[in-house]
Amino acid sequence: MIGRLTGVLIEKNPPQITLDVHGVGYDLDVPMSTFYHLPAAGEKTSLHTHLIVREDGHFLYGFLSQDERAAFRQLLKISGVGARIALAVLSGLSVAELAQAVVMQESGRLIKVPGIGKKTAERLLLELRDRLPKPSTAGGVSPEAIAPDAASDIANALLALGYSEREAVAAMRQLPPDVAVPEGIRQALKLLSKA
Repeated sequence: MIGRLTGVLIEKNPPQITLDVHGVGYDLDVPMSTFYHLPAAGEKTSLHTHLIVREDGHFLYGFLSQDERAAFRQLLKISGVGARIALAVLSGLSVAELAQAVVMQESGRLIKVPGIGKKTAERLLLELRDRLPKPSTAGGVSPEAIAPDAASDIANALLALGYSEREAVAAMRQLPPDVAVPEGIRQALKLLSKA
């Protein structure tokens, strides 16, 4: 199996790139999150890879981080999700955003990804629940430490009041883990008014 490639980037045509590794050109499909962070053509780069062998060919996928590749592999394990949908998910959401959507059970974020319908989004949320790393936090309480139903209700209330997802999550990180929904909303609004 090809786990990593280091070479000169010779072609970029989203979502495909060509990497020259000692005279051999490898065509790789990459999520847009990786594509946007690639250097200019002619420069050296390293990618973590995943190889899929099927009857009709060998397909190589590249990722800048091991977390992206791990998320891609977890997505492939879900029934009905192929490489194209897995790439679309990682193109539309970062690994942290995907993990956060799974923790907070937010199917709406997944439905915004082209090719993901309501049923697929719900299946992704259900099957990825214990498979993805939890979103990391820089100090404070992580949103997943709050009871899932309470966290979802607090987040939905903040979003309904016009706060962005980032603002809602930032406020929720500062809440105590055993907070009740009404108190959580009150405390979050207090924190957001100071920001």
